[in-house]
Order: sequence, then C-alpha cells, then structure tokens
Amino acid sequence: MTSQWDNIRKNLGTWEGSFTKFSPQGQQLSETPSSLILEEEEGDRIRLTLTRTPEGEAPNEMLRTFSKPGPGPVVPFLETGAFCQGSTYWSTVSQAGAELALLNADRRLRMVLLYAGQGQGRSNLQDIVVIRESRKGSNAVASPKLTVEQLLGTWKGSSVTHSTTGDVSAPMASELVLQREGGILKQALRFGDRSIETTGQIEGDVIHFDNGPQPVQVLMLPGGASANCPLEVQPNQPFFLEAGWMVDATHRQRLIRRYDDKGNWESVTLVQEEKIS
Repeated sequence: MTSQWDNIRKNLGTWEGSFTKFSPQGQQLSETPSSLILEEEEGDRIRLTLTRTPEGEAPNEMLRTFSKPGPGPVVPFLETGAFCQGSTYWSTVSQAGAELALLNADRRLRMVLLYAGQGQGRSNLQDIVVIRESRKGSNAVASPKLTVEQLLGTWKGSSVTHSTTGDVSAPMASELVLQREGGILKQALRFGDRSIETTGQIEGDVIHFDNGPQPVQVLMLPGGASANCPLEVQPNQPFFLEAGWMVDATHRQRLIRRYDDKGNWESVTLVQEEKIS
C-alpha cells in the first residue's frame, strides 16, 4: 500500500478548470475559472496555490502547505490520488459539508456538498459545487454531462474503505446492475454476502430514492459527475455523501463519505467500476 505522501504527490502539477455552483435541483448558478498549482518545495513540503477569477472581479488567491507525511486520517489521500475533507461532526445549527475529489491520469473531478443547519437535528442541502480540472499541457477533455442511459447496465467493481482511525479494509468485489423501466430505475447491488435492491423515480436529471429511512437523490451533472446525497439530513439516521464520476463510457469512480446516526464521520470508501454489459 502506498503512503499518504505518495498519494498526495499524484496530484502535483498545474490544474486548470472551473468551479461551477448548482442548486440542489441542478440549476447552474455560477461558473468561476480556476487555476490550482501543487508544487514540491524543499524539506518535504508541498505548496498549494488556488486562484479563482469570478467574472468582473479581481482574482482571489488561497495558499496552503502540506508537510510529510500529510494531514493524516482527517484528510485521507487514497491510492489513486483521490481524497476527501470536510465536517468530522455534522452540525444541524450551522453550515456543514464535505469535498470529495477523484483523480484519473490528467483529469480531476472534485465536488463540494454544502448543507445549511435547520435546527432540531436537521440540515438541508444548500449548494453543490462541481470542480472540473485538467493538468496544464495535457489536452485532456472533460467527460460529457451524465445521463441515465450512460448508467444503465452491469458494473463490476472493487471498493476499499478507510476509517477515521486510519485502518484500511481489504478490497471488496461488487456488482451493480441498473435497469430502466419507463420512469423507474431499478438498482441491484451485491457486495460480499449482502444484496440490496432499490427503485428510484426518474425526473429529468434527478433520480429520487424515497423508500428508505434516509431518502436520497442522485443528480446528474456536467463532466460525467453525479451527486448522491440526501436533500435533508434526518435526525438520528446514518447517511452518506457520494460523488460519482463517469471517467469514460465503461469506467466509473465513486467516493462515499459516511456518517453514523449521531452525525460522526466514520469512513470514506473509494469504488472503481467497469461496465461489462
């Protein structure tokens, strides 16, 4: 298994892209060009410089540094270079959320899911920010906007889970079958000795899964992205935030950040899937 420092280094380079903000229903609200530079410095340090240039405004710059061996379990960097960061305890009286980042060769897809606290143990999805980036000089092309049809079929996968204690699970094989019947999406997931079947209602670019104790929606977005998360976090219920990325027609990655029924962050899981039919 590679070290966290090696995993951070997979993100080195100059990344050009944009921050695109969406409403919980998928309406685009803004788009801001961005440039992010990750460069090594002497003394086992990495310097991050993020510059965003909102339309009609002066550039906004943020600086940050990492020292070896890295930020540890609070911001896990995984073997592919994927990482996540965010609220370690879910607040229902103020803003809470997480950033989920996926990497493939010279492209990155990052997603920020932000919630606004409503009190009484509840919080509502407020904003979704999709960050599409490519390494400067690579000529990498972003994936097209995700559609339901791209998701249909049988996907063979492998997942690895990192706990907040730093423990890493053995890889687990999975199979995901997605079928459409009119306005209904049928989903059958098998992993280990477990099998889960669910159905969702398709409404344009949104799939609603409302039958469980914690209803969620899957929102299909530009760049092959999907956001799978609750519109409202219910009190005393475990929940997850998931960023999906259709890297190409037959390969998909998903990053899942899980919270327990008390709002404590407990793990992050990276799923890599290949479409076989």
